[in-house]
Amino acid sequence: MRGIIKTSSLAVLLSTAMSVHSADIPKDQVMAITRNGEQASMMGAPANFVGNARIDPIFAARAPSTVSADAVTFQPGARSAWHTHPKGQTLIVTAGAGWVQQVGGEKTVIKPGDVIWTPPGVKHWHGATATTGMTHIAIQEAVDGKNVAWMEPVSEAQYEASR
Repeated sequence: MRGIIKTSSLAVLLSTAMSVHSADIPKDQVMAITRNGEQASMMGAPANFVGNARIDPIFAARAPSTVSADAVTFQPGARSAWHTHPKGQTLIVTAGAGWVQQVGGEKTVIKPGDVIWTPPGVKHWHGATATTGMTHIAIQEAVDGKNVAWMEPVSEAQYEASR
């Protein structure tokens, strides 16, 4: 039996070696769970949105990361103002139908399952169609604490063009 470890002894040895107690984990290395419904919804600021847009935070940036995400629900006819993102933005459409447009480009229909990447610094807007609401998840990264630069509202003429 010399040199042979019984199966039960090996299991105890491995279990002891592999177990980590929460007291042993540094506080900055502990996983965090944000429960659904724990973060308050907010209405999009009138300076940044035309019409009604509700913003539901998904997650805030946690250092050292600078990435955050929100679910944004646009009522029919609602849209963002023109804006840019310093590190770009990814949109994932989850419900309804909407439009997205970059300055100088065509207005494009977006629907659930579509993923839209807007490169850093590209001036654009997004929102619902005139008759259908739209929800998307917006993921963006901040530079010096800022993840968006808001500009002028999208006019009715711009919004209605090429419908």
